[in-house]
Amino acid sequence: MSALDHFLFGIYPYIALAIFFFGSLARFEREQYSWKTDSSQMLYAGQLRIGNILFHIGILGLFFGHFVGLLTPVAVWDALGVSHGFKQMVAVVMGGIFGISALIGMVILLVRRLGNPRIRAVTKAADKLVSLWILLTLLLGLSTIFISVEHTDGHLMLVLMTWAQHIVTLRSGTAELMAEVPLLFKAHLFMGMTLFVIFPFTRLVHVWSGFGALTYITRAWQLVRTR
Repeated sequence: MSALDHFLFGIYPYIALAIFFFGSLARFEREQYSWKTDSSQMLYAGQLRIGNILFHIGILGLFFGHFVGLLTPVAVWDALGVSHGFKQMVAVVMGGIFGISALIGMVILLVRRLGNPRIRAVTKAADKLVSLWILLTLLLGLSTIFISVEHTDGHLMLVLMTWAQHIVTLRSGTAELMAEVPLLFKAHLFMGMTLFVIFPFTRLVHVWSGFGALTYITRAWQLVRTR
């Protein structure tokens, strides 16, 4: 194992998560007026709906798919009778569907943002960075499918699951697990982890508001009295 592997897959995940959580908290405390999506719908609504729908369906499917697939203990899958090979093929199929949906949506939104003069004029450098970063991450993720279908025994998926669960449970030996993982997977993981690093400094912080909106349903009634 190289020193670079040790840093990227043994230390960097914790750096990324720390920046993600504490950076988001600092952004909320110090710059609440910048906590928004910066929607460009009022400037030009064309292609926004279809691009947004495809992208958000795809990206939400990928997020929850990765979350459940990587962090559910292996013992749970074994108890349910789900083989490693079957789980990997389900991940390949569903990841491909959601990944293509997110990719098409992202391309539509990028073409719209960079192709329209009015929207391009108000587009910040951070907006371009995060859009291109997500696009490249999606392309790398979809590229890993070609490797996964050549290893249908599920061993590679098991290695990635073990690595992710070692990270969140603060166990040692995480970097060593990645020694046999193909370079394409490592590049995808690096891009994904770095997305957490740039998250607090871009419009992506509005994702937190999406989770926070769930509390809006159970809010207390607003009392309005006549004068």
